[in-house]
Amino acid sequence: MRLILSSEGVRNTTMTNEDGQVLYKTSTPFRFGARTTTLYKVTVWRAIGEIEWHSIGPSCECDSSGQAMMTDTFIPRHGIRGRKRTFEGPDGLPYRWDMDFKFVRVCTCPKVCHDSPALTGFCTQLSRNDATRQELARFHRQRIGIIGSRREPYLDVDLALKHMLDMVVLSFIYVEKLRMDKERRAKS
Repeated sequence: MRLILSSEGVRNTTMTNEDGQVLYKTSTPFRFGARTTTLYKVTVWRAIGEIEWHSIGPSCECDSSGQAMMTDTFIPRHGIRGRKRTFEGPDGLPYRWDMDFKFVRVCTCPKVCHDSPALTGFCTQLSRNDATRQELARFHRQRIGIIGSRREPYLDVDLALKHMLDMVVLSFIYVEKLRMDKERRAKS
């Protein structure tokens, strides 16, 4: 399944399928202080999650049931530089996002995640963190077409994750925004 983003700015984007049908929309109204990103599932037009962005301390993430979870407990950081984020999916399996300046990767993992940097370019990757390292999703950043053809940013998700697509999209928005912030700070 391919989710095509209207922009790389994941806090204000629309995600469509290959037929152009809008599936998800994120909205983050401007305001001073903590800003809140709301994820809408357009097929039923309801909010399925929110992320309240705090500049100091952990952010607050809420799922469709309205349950508030602090990000440092729901999707805590791991690794020497804190570039790994782990969470348990609704299927009971642990998943891991690996962040680098150029990409974010998500994988299912055992309780102890292994630190193995596998740079694959400008993308976000979801894979199993077992012996198979089966890739489950990959985010492809926008190309403007100077070298190669132009393309919009998109997230390819394996159909095996269809049952937890909302969770994948919500957690993707969180870690991709963190990755973009780190990339922005590194450039300045």
